[in-house]
Amino acid sequence: MPEQDKNISHISLIAFIFASILFIVTCAMAQPPRVSDEQRNFQLAADYSKSKNGLSVLVLKNNKIIFEQYHNGHSSETANRLASGTKSFSGVMLAAAIEDGLIKSFDEKISDTITEWKSDKKKSKITLRQLLTLTSGIDASNPGRPPGYSDALNYSVKYEAGTTFQYGPVPFQIFGEVMRRKLKPKRETVMDYLERRIFAPIGLNVSRWRTQNGQPNLPSGAFLTTREWAKFGQLLINDGKFNSKRILKKKHIKELLKGTKANPNYGLTFWLNRSSNGEANIAQSNGNSRRERLMRRFKIQPETNRISKDGFGTDLPKDTYVAAGAGKQRLYVIPSKNLVIVRQGNRSRFDDKEFLSLLLFGQK
Repeated sequence: MPEQDKNISHISLIAFIFASILFIVTCAMAQPPRVSDEQRNFQLAADYSKSKNGLSVLVLKNNKIIFEQYHNGHSSETANRLASGTKSFSGVMLAAAIEDGLIKSFDEKISDTITEWKSDKKKSKITLRQLLTLTSGIDASNPGRPPGYSDALNYSVKYEAGTTFQYGPVPFQIFGEVMRRKLKPKRETVMDYLERRIFAPIGLNVSRWRTQNGQPNLPSGAFLTTREWAKFGQLLINDGKFNSKRILKKKHIKELLKGTKANPNYGLTFWLNRSSNGEANIAQSNGNSRRERLMRRFKIQPETNRISKDGFGTDLPKDTYVAAGAGKQRLYVIPSKNLVIVRQGNRSRFDDKEFLSLLLFGQK
């Protein structure tokens, strides 16, 4: 073969190879990146949340945000009320107070601090554990109307301590008064203690916290962005550590996740998914608001009763625990999946089981 023809053949071969590579690369670039099954499931759950007046969905795994979306006019910079999701901060505050020597144990009697209770046969025996597992027997009151700290002390005992679960704000305001008195000699407020002991060490910024008579509303006062609430979840799933720094002892976090005989699905300020046998002993509501009358008339079961009896779902991990508030505010912690999930929203028929089943398994 003449030298010139050889050169032409070589050039043609090189051109062909280059064109083939270019074609393959172009085709690859034209194809959308393959979405993992995990991300597909997250998207299904986010779409469901959005359709139910959801504002945000964030998923944190291995201490990293791996999914985050905002809906219906919400954004990463917008704080939303946690409502009763606020209650779970009282649990970790109790754990911190025990570690700091302010409180002897979860089973310390409230009357050790609220000394005027010592003369009351029933109140004198109530422990902090019973108070914050909502089994103290004290009238818990209407969930949406927390009294001030001092007023909460005057609520009557309706049931024998440890026998009956009653959901409401009064126990958390009583705990606020316990902490106020514990901290008074140190000239530190309840909010100052929460900031110094829990929030500052994990870099959590509270956007707003409603107060009553100058004291933080512990059952329902906090407003946080989605990312800030996720930081609290990160502290929990790491058993009290944050970025390898120990904030709370693991054994105290575990104490918060123990259900009671009266309600196996409620620990110390956290909802659990431990039981589906319906055996929770729940106080009967005798409220006379229009909403409560309608619910009784149409035999509508409050969500807190339903979760107390059946948990979040038999198909969902048993170790799931949740900080939950009105409007379907949710901070889910699932240690077996190493997941923290934040969902914020407005009132709707949002269903926890449906949302979590989509997020974990891709199906309802």
